[in-house]
Amino acid sequence: MSASDEKDDESDLFRKAVGKIRPVKQDKIPPHRPRRKPVPEQTRRDQREVINSLLSDEYDSAEIETGEELMHVRPGLQQTVIRKLRRGQYAIEAELDLHGATVTQAREAVDEFLGDARERGKRCVRIIHGKGHSSVGKMPVLKGKVNSWLRQKDEVLAFCSARPNDGGTGAVYVLLKRI
Repeated sequence: MSASDEKDDESDLFRKAVGKIRPVKQDKIPPHRPRRKPVPEQTRRDQREVINSLLSDEYDSAEIETGEELMHVRPGLQQTVIRKLRRGQYAIEAELDLHGATVTQAREAVDEFLGDARERGKRCVRIIHGKGHSSVGKMPVLKGKVNSWLRQKDEVLAFCSARPNDGGTGAVYVLLKRI
């Protein structure tokens, strides 16, 4: 017997042992899915908690009417400074308009705005909170929130409602501490 006859016999024997075969349509194994990047959930919770604790909605503040003027002064501030602030005699160096913002968006915006203004050395800023004409019950929501948030911020020396041409009772002038 020759080598080729022996090989043919082995092939026949193999085919008989295996039986009828059919071709495999796909011989690829799907690759292992890569793991998602870990999400720092605890860090996110901590950051949210810091923002919420900095500007709490649970601060004691009475409900404020639309036309009511806001005013808050830290102890020790000179009367001439307060008078100039109320008259709008300080240059407005930055402005934040909260129209259309939700309470959560407004809280974060106020916190970020005040921090940024202070870092850039701004002394007097204006925050427009609106008068609440488009809110449910025609009562100002953000006005009361801004009032309580500003009272909680150490960097705020004083704030008061703006003059009519700067927004009146729908905006406040805010005097910030120097760095």
